[in-house]
Amino acid sequence: MDATSPITTDVPEAATSQAVKAQLRLREMILAGELPGGARIAELAIVEKLGVSRTPIRAALMRLEQEGLLDALPNGGYAVRTFSERDVSEAIELRGTLEGLSARLAAERGVAPKLLAAARECLDRIDAVLSQPALDDEAFSNYVALNRTFHALVGDMAGSSVIARELERVVSLPFASPSGFVVQQANSPQARDMLVVAQDQHRQVLDAIAAREGSRAEAIMREHSRIAQRNLREALENRQLDQMPGVQLIRTRA
Repeated sequence: MDATSPITTDVPEAATSQAVKAQLRLREMILAGELPGGARIAELAIVEKLGVSRTPIRAALMRLEQEGLLDALPNGGYAVRTFSERDVSEAIELRGTLEGLSARLAAERGVAPKLLAAARECLDRIDAVLSQPALDDEAFSNYVALNRTFHALVGDMAGSSVIARELERVVSLPFASPSGFVVQQANSPQARDMLVVAQDQHRQVLDAIAAREGSRAEAIMREHSRIAQRNLREALENRQLDQMPGVQLIRTRA
């Protein structure tokens, strides 16, 4: 189930649609800092703000708790969750583990030529972005979109709804997504070098999948997630987090 899939509740279709819209709007408010970390969600205030009835609001809040953006309170209700550096690091590690498993299963089970071709085309487009003389904001935006597409394709290659569901859960946290910290590289002198390394790993894992080398594909994909770990450490050390959605939810050490 993706972030925009209907939420399974015992409510009419119209109410389910409203719940999806409320979920998307509430997530946007959380990541933008309109609902700060630790803040208790006042259900009636959200009803009034969004102009939606309580039933879809409750369904939306339950879904956001499942995503990990809200904590259920002991006495009822929800609060916006905050995350430690360790939480974020573990979320990235979990993504790498799941993506590694996806890559291994894809190699072992085999992948349809059409899906492999789509992945190769995506990587060709990333090569075109990285070949530009200057990596401006537009180039980075294009890279982020293509990088997200490639990772989604690798996830699809496993053909596992179970893994897909768990991957979707972890990447719903913005800082655990494949491109969560890429924007922090934009102003770095090593920006292009890091993206070139990541792209080389993309090529290697796709070659391993095509060659049916499961263990190699898994190892490369897990190593690939370590780039995000490095970016996390550098971003927190340099406090270069202003542009990242949801950054205010991360508790940095003094």
